[in-house]
Amino acid sequence: MKSSKAQIFSRVHKIPDLRFDDQRLTSFAGLVIIQQLFDKLDLKGRLRTCFEHLPKTVFGYHSIVMVLIVHLMLGYRRLRDIDYYRDDLMVLRLLGLRKMPDVSTVCRALAGMTIEGIEKLRHLCREMLLTRLQALRLARVTMDFDGSVLTTGRLAEGTAVGFNKKKKGQRSYYPLFCTIAQTGQVFDVLMRSGNVHDSHGALEFILACIRRVREACPGIIIEVRMDSAFFSEEIVNILDAEGIEFTISVPFERFTELKGMIQGRRRWRCFSSELAYFDTPWKPKKWDSRFRFLFIRQRVKKQSKEPVQLDLFIPHENGYEFKVIVTNKRTTMKKVLYYHNGRGSQENILGELKSQCNMDYVAVRRLHGNHLYMLSAMLTHNLLRELHMMVHERRCGTTEKRAALWEFTEADTIRRTLLQRAGRLTSPGGALMLTMNANPKVREGVLHYLERLKHAA
Repeated sequence: MKSSKAQIFSRVHKIPDLRFDDQRLTSFAGLVIIQQLFDKLDLKGRLRTCFEHLPKTVFGYHSIVMVLIVHLMLGYRRLRDIDYYRDDLMVLRLLGLRKMPDVSTVCRALAGMTIEGIEKLRHLCREMLLTRLQALRLARVTMDFDGSVLTTGRLAEGTAVGFNKKKKGQRSYYPLFCTIAQTGQVFDVLMRSGNVHDSHGALEFILACIRRVREACPGIIIEVRMDSAFFSEEIVNILDAEGIEFTISVPFERFTELKGMIQGRRRWRCFSSELAYFDTPWKPKKWDSRFRFLFIRQRVKKQSKEPVQLDLFIPHENGYEFKVIVTNKRTTMKKVLYYHNGRGSQENILGELKSQCNMDYVAVRRLHGNHLYMLSAMLTHNLLRELHMMVHERRCGTTEKRAALWEFTEADTIRRTLLQRAGRLTSPGGALMLTMNANPKVREGVLHYLERLKHAA
């Protein structure tokens, strides 16, 4: 239906007067969805059991962790930002509080965290993900392992100056993450200082993660993908002995023989116009066993750095990039390569954890406090993914790249479209009522989430 100009345009010049008054308003009416999710998962009760061993406080450590999760879900970063929504009614109802804790109270709770509380919270994160895997009844599960730098400009316990590509010379943590490709969630994390190698403590952590998945899902096929930092005889032999299918990138700089094998190769099997490969059983000199090594050659364009005349010719020349992968998979090269290249999904997960769940923020000076903040960010990410899996249908089955089974909505999109909605709480006739703007898209989205959560298993 066409509209006239008078129906479209409005001449507005006057700036309204301001008045600040205490009313039953909320800026986050969409948290009613999160409230139903928390009730469905009994999150508060499960968090309470994690910190029963700690001294009793006014708010309780479980409430502090709930505050951190909601704080990160709403997109806030610094702890000081709690002051901007401490009187929001929907936030208080979601947390089950009449009053928000002060920032100093949250900081003291983080500083007073113990290693036992951290381990119990890690156990809760693993338990929630294992419950999802058991419900999915997958034939195979893909575990990716990689480290990620968390940089800080302050002096915090457990930080150290190490390799930091973006912020050289700054102190950092370097935790090792285990993610599940099928659900796009973080299974576990190993906290480490910033001056250690990727493989530091990796073997024990990898085996612990694998065995926990096996105990919860007996008979499931477990696959592992790792980069060249984890390439070692010990890791390869143990994974093979445990019956784990794996692919690991091979570092060229540690084995000069690889260059000679590539240069001496005359026949490459063509996979496409850009890719060629050959595979051979091989082992480094000091290894005892041979494994399948895949040599992959990819045609690329190399930019010319010399002065050029762009109107005469294109300043590129064709060259090759090489990659070597060690694996115990018996499938075709194409499937092995696609599978290994699917590791990029873990980079997306870690990127979202940092950019949208603020995992890279170092909150306090104590190691266990920062570990708790990081676990809260990890739990926030996992909860939002769990919300999506409860509400939406699976996109596809297992692909060659082991892509996630759902097409997940980013945390920032959920935040902007659903959570950050103005509302008013009233009690007509004694019945609690949350009133939101009559935007049809918002109404459809909120009701869809609430209805699907009500009937979720």
